[in-house]
Amino acid sequence: MSTEARHIVCPHCTSTNRIPARRDARQAKCGHCRQHLFTGHPMPVSAGSFATHIHRNDIPVVVDFWAAWCGPCKAMAPVFEHAAGEFEPELRFLKVDTEAEAELSARYNVRSIPTLMLFHRGNVVAQRAGAVGAEALRNWLRQHAPSAAPAAS
Repeated sequence: MSTEARHIVCPHCTSTNRIPARRDARQAKCGHCRQHLFTGHPMPVSAGSFATHIHRNDIPVVVDFWAAWCGPCKAMAPVFEHAAGEFEPELRFLKVDTEAEAELSARYNVRSIPTLMLFHRGNVVAQRAGAVGAEALRNWLRQHAPSAAPAAS
């Protein structure tokens, strides 16, 4: 990743945008669809947009593999939502519905949900299964993505 600019994938249209390092990425808009690149919320993704995000973002991408019927997934959803507001734009937060995207779950060997995976440049950097609380999630993110600091800190 260049110190001059970083590539950020739009969560709305999956266009890749080049954002100068000196610019506040929280205010940046997509050059293609004109929507904000960061919303402070995790974005649901399909298999196609998932691949674009994990391979073309210069920032680490945190993925929550979940399902609507899963009680622990529902319990962890607000924690994940809050973390997105805290850590963007240093990290991208995505949600993969394992029922709708079973092929992704199989590809990444997701055996229990919720499962969190941290990707950087297409590679799995870290993963953990099971629901976590806010402080445990923050600590996990800081441990495995040390350059990521909460924006609100």
